[in-house]
Amino acid sequence: MSKMIFVNLPVTDLAKSMAFYEALGFTNNPQFTNENAAAMAWSDEIVVMLLTHDFWKTFTSKAIPNAKESAQVLLCVSMDSREAVDAIVGDAKRAGGAPDPTPTQDHGFMYGRSFEDPDGHIWETMWMDPKVAAGEMPVEHIEA
Repeated sequence: MSKMIFVNLPVTDLAKSMAFYEALGFTNNPQFTNENAAAMAWSDEIVVMLLTHDFWKTFTSKAIPNAKESAQVLLCVSMDSREAVDAIVGDAKRAGGAPDPTPTQDHGFMYGRSFEDPDGHIWETMWMDPKVAAGEMPVEHIEA
């Protein structure tokens, strides 16, 4: 089995969350989906597991933070272009998410925006010039 990442997110409305992620291009894997959880594949290596609060609580006794009021993580995925970054943020807004809860970043060689899902989980989306990412072109100056 190749290395994979499973991002587990507590959600208040499983059906609504599934519809949101499907609108962004995630694919549901019905083999790992039931009334408590849904496996939403972003790629062959990245799967978002949407878990109802009751099911989430079977994994940990820690409190579920309200992601609309606090942030425990910022999830970030790379995109193929600046236009793809803008497109997924637009898709998120149309699907009921909140666009740009964090500042847009535009460093020329790197561009990023973000969105919140219906439960307030923040997803950053970014594009980086492939030549910079591969080390073929130096970054002379990165603004903090």
